Amino acid sequence: MDSVDLNVLRSVLEWRRAGQRVVLFTVVQTWGTAPRPPGAMLALREDGVVIGSVSGGCVEDDLIARLHDGRIPAEGPPVQMVTYGVTREEAARFGLPCGGTLRLTEERVGDPQWVAELLERCEAHEIVARELTVASGDVVLTAASKTDALAFDGHVLRAIYGPRWRLLLIGAGQLSRYVAEMARLLDFEVLICDPRKEFVYGWEEQHGRFVPGMPDEAVLNIQTDERTAIVALTHDPRLDDMALLTALDSKAFYVGALGSRVNSQKRRDNLAQLGLSAEAIERLHGPIGLHIGSHTPAEIALSLLAEIVAIKNGVELRQKKPL
Repeated sequence: MDSVDLNVLRSVLEWRRAGQRVVLFTVVQTWGTAPRPPGAMLALREDGVVIGSVSGGCVEDDLIARLHDGRIPAEGPPVQMVTYGVTREEAARFGLPCGGTLRLTEERVGDPQWVAELLERCEAHEIVARELTVASGDVVLTAASKTDALAFDGHVLRAIYGPRWRLLLIGAGQLSRYVAEMARLLDFEVLICDPRKEFVYGWEEQHGRFVPGMPDEAVLNIQTDERTAIVALTHDPRLDDMALLTALDSKAFYVGALGSRVNSQKRRDNLAQLGLSAEAIERLHGPIGLHIGSHTPAEIALSLLAEIVAIKNGVELRQKKPL
């Protein structure tokens, strides 16, 4: 789940606790080419303020107009279905490419307790399914797995929510600052571990959260899961390899280390001598990043994050520099 959707739910909770009426829209089905995937959300407050997105903008404008002209009354069924783009003319009007069609649930949010519980469970790095019954508006939260996907049978919407993607950086040097700044723009929660006090100066809170302890302890303490990437950037094998020994045996979807092809091979040999299995060592990305001819810290950061995002999104790596 993108944190933009988590932010939608946070706003829903805040607005409802303040006593304001809120309508939550969720994309449940798409046909053709659609600008936002199933599961995307938008919350509409009673005064027309919106957060989130279900299209490129034109549908949002119409939802606000629906509120102001009374097509979304203050009272009515708890959940209704809204469809955009059925005809070619309507698709063109709402900016839906190639005749795309969107189907949305229009849900009046009553008691926001389910929102609070869902956010708490996501913060605890749980994956949660929200089952919305269209006829009654009832919401039930259940445990889900990373392989579950949104499902809608016309009667019950089962949407999957999970924690933000995380990036743990081992080392707080110059490169890490570029990586942290770009990663935040890409919606990652950024964590930093560096026991060297000399490198901590100048880091601002918005760059990321520091995890105390040695690198191997940090990997364990953050409860590394399938939505976590770990990158060793200190260039000091005493710190980098300490983190890698633990990270490569974890559930992290990406584990990488800064270094040339020669140094990366030396690192693999060293990890083998330290007892790490060949299967675990095979998971190591090194040299890190896609091959874009990067030289500056900013270019290296861009290369690294391009690789991480590609793997996160299940895209085959075609620009990887050969070992």
